[in-house]
Amino acid sequence: MKIICDTHVHSSNSFDGESTVREICESAIEKGISSVTITDHMEAPEISLGDKSIFGNAVKSITQSVKDVEELSEEYEGRVSLLKGMELGEPLHKPSLTKKAYEIADFDFILASIHNVLNEEDFYYLTYTRENVPSLLERYFNELLDTAQNADFDSLAHLTYPMRYIIERTDIRPDLDKYSEIIDEIFLTLVKRNKALEINTSGLFKPIGTTLPDLDLVRRFRELGGSLVTIGSDAHNCKKLGAGVVEGIEIARLCGFKSYTVYQNRSPKQVAIWY
Repeated sequence: MKIICDTHVHSSNSFDGESTVREICESAIEKGISSVTITDHMEAPEISLGDKSIFGNAVKSITQSVKDVEELSEEYEGRVSLLKGMELGEPLHKPSLTKKAYEIADFDFILASIHNVLNEEDFYYLTYTRENVPSLLERYFNELLDTAQNADFDSLAHLTYPMRYIIERTDIRPDLDKYSEIIDEIFLTLVKRNKALEINTSGLFKPIGTTLPDLDLVRRFRELGGSLVTIGSDAHNCKKLGAGVVEGIEIARLCGFKSYTVYQNRSPKQVAIWY
């Protein structure tokens, strides 16, 4: 039996989301998706800005996201499993604010991400040159390692996030082999802490043309003892819900995984991969 679960989905409760949780549920049923985890954005360092944040009021948004999921999960029971999560951005930048994010609800799933290194804008907004890319990537992977070592989360999101924009906007093709030692350290930390690595499928539909991370890095994670992978479309609307998830599952299979992971009550549940 082919069970498709999308563990990285944004609703209209994210500043950049377009579809309501109800619309996502209806789309999931139409597409044959068994389980959806709503992971609306929580940029923890922005909490203190409230309504003045360019990302909107994070606490209000996540509170509403959780409410929507709780109300609709019962209504859609038996048709689609709806889980409450959040994409927790930069959890170590301001720990006191991150603590407030955790206190909003009893989440099923915490997806940790780094969208910007300390004192820089989101990678989406940066201008890239051959001079600044190496230092930005070095800082990024170091922060990612710090997050893997010290943050409270379940899965580490889109490991190669900056590459999505570097490749999209420039002719620069960074050689990630230069960062292999620290990437290995990130993977070994995830293994030691029994945390998952996300296979983010959004890159399949962008100029980068690969999952984040790609097959080779997922294989390396497996070689180093990785046993938990989550697979998410990073969809921000119904059209993209589930996009690439089957391809992400196939990458996991090719790398030696016999199952992928969905989290309920912060506990990993294994979903068998069909062969």
